[in-house]
Amino acid sequence: MERQTIIQPGEHAPNFSLKDQRSQTFGLLEEMGRRVLLSFHPLAWTDFCAAQMQSLEENYALFSSMNTVAVGISVDSVTCKKAWADSLKIEDTRILADFWPHGKVAQAYGIFRDANGFSERANIILDEKQRVVFVKVYPVHSVPDIAEVIRFLQGREVSRTDSGNAV
Repeated sequence: MERQTIIQPGEHAPNFSLKDQRSQTFGLLEEMGRRVLLSFHPLAWTDFCAAQMQSLEENYALFSSMNTVAVGISVDSVTCKKAWADSLKIEDTRILADFWPHGKVAQAYGIFRDANGFSERANIILDEKQRVVFVKVYPVHSVPDIAEVIRFLQGREVSRTDSGNAV
């Protein structure tokens, strides 16, 4: 399932199943018919990652109204994810553990950082047929612009940048 290059818009998203912070399985195939925002973050318990996951939680109802499910993903364990989600008061957003095999989903999407042992900070949006329609990698020490993701989901123009692709 390992991949050498980052997944690109137009490609079919690799299927996966991961446990969330409540030990419930999130299966990508089960989300067919809905858009999916895969919001990868390097590690739990960091300020940038916390802000990224809190932005998903704050926009949970908006995502739902747009037929979109947003999930956070990192290489941390389920136990770690539960404690972290509880500390952040994240109740609705599912935060997935790409723990074992270590970073398998991040590798499948081409965003695993071998030298660090965690994923890039990235947002990847899948359409209702699970085709990639948006990919953007952000600096590790930053918080992704959730307004940019929302504009894209609402069908407004999103400009191309050097660090990401949108179609």
